[in-house]
Amino acid sequence: MRTQHADVAVIGAGIVGIACAYYLALSGRALRIVVIDPLAPMSLTSAVSGENYRNWWPHRVMTAFTDHSIDLMEKIARDSGNRLHLTRRGYALATRQAHPDALIQQLHEGYGAEAAGKIRIHGKRSAGRYQPALSADWESAPDGVDVIQDRAMIAAHFPGFDEAVATILHIRRAGDISGQQMGSYMLEKVRECGGRLVRGKVVEVVKTNPHALAVRGESGASTVVADVVVNAAGPHVDDVAGLVGQSLPVRTVFQQKIAFEDTLKAISRHMPFSIDLDDQQIDWSPEERELLAEDPATAWLTGRMPGAIHCRPEGGDHGTWVKLGWAFNTTPSKVGDDLPYNSNFPEIVLHGASRLNPGLKGYYGQLPSRLSYYGGYYTMTRENWPLIGPMGPPGWFVAGALSGFGTMAACATGSLIAGWIGGDPLPEFAPSLGLERHHDSRLMKALLESESTGVL
Repeated sequence: MRTQHADVAVIGAGIVGIACAYYLALSGRALRIVVIDPLAPMSLTSAVSGENYRNWWPHRVMTAFTDHSIDLMEKIARDSGNRLHLTRRGYALATRQAHPDALIQQLHEGYGAEAAGKIRIHGKRSAGRYQPALSADWESAPDGVDVIQDRAMIAAHFPGFDEAVATILHIRRAGDISGQQMGSYMLEKVRECGGRLVRGKVVEVVKTNPHALAVRGESGASTVVADVVVNAAGPHVDDVAGLVGQSLPVRTVFQQKIAFEDTLKAISRHMPFSIDLDDQQIDWSPEERELLAEDPATAWLTGRMPGAIHCRPEGGDHGTWVKLGWAFNTTPSKVGDDLPYNSNFPEIVLHGASRLNPGLKGYYGQLPSRLSYYGGYYTMTRENWPLIGPMGPPGWFVAGALSGFGTMAACATGSLIAGWIGGDPLPEFAPSLGLERHHDSRLMKALLESESTGVL
């Protein structure tokens, strides 16, 4: 049995595990780093990322956390000649509420003391000027959020939207990136610093000091002996924790997306990543609704459906594809090789997205042949905050439960893990993102009773 020695072993080669290895490699401590995964890097959940980012959450801790991550992504963009294709047209959150007081309150809660300077209200009598997202350039885009409550302004700048939309919350420090390019860039730097990849699955942990990890790979069994272990195993994060007698407060759900060539040019290439916040009854034809209602397995599709359906032009200003997503599934799944696809999902998400973007109705029953249908496992805590920090046994750390925000939060997660391991000063928000927050009854009560967990 082959034995490899390392200062740090990172379990998981998704974007979060790679980011942990990257910031450890940049720490200047000349660490021997090993990244362990049975699959190729970036090939499980990271391969199906929405690749979006935003700095607004309905809590100041998560806003500060993602702001920090965006700062780090922007540094990589500058250092690499924007190899990660960072753009910044924002998030357009649309609602038919003329006075969405709860949403605006969440903006204030998320931005905290900075809210007054970041939130700009554009009503019929507003003297403020709205800057539309004509450019995707992240360096020239504004910060904060524009709350547009003037129907004429909405029609002028979002002409493809449903005429019933009464308010748009345009989050400005938001956009999209290529997660695959960011992961590749980071991995190159890790290798330049002597880091190694080990293809195999950790099947046993021998409780010694240093830690001995038994790894089973295609070429046989081996042992990785490491002083420190980072559990960044994505949807397998709780399984890995179980190898050392730990149980993490997480659950995993399967979510799906589609992307297709927009042959009808239904979606403007300048449209920001757009989300219909309102719940809805899907726009089925009478015949479709009757057929769905007859079958107990599909009758639920005729009732009220949750909001937060996504639509985004894919491939940049000169691309021709559009991406749709709808994270309506809340049923926990056991992670397996056979992904639990719903064969009706493409038509479900198309019909749902057509309410905000009526131009998509032209694809009813005739989605283009050039279509990509994919899905991935999202692991999350009940409060939808990540788990980053010490995991329990001395020398063990966790970087997980980043559900649908792994790509946007990977840089901050990796930086925090490097800080925890190195004993460096940490941001004020760092302790709240670890397991210890579950001992803070006041914080947990507030999070679990909140009207929104930030799931978009």
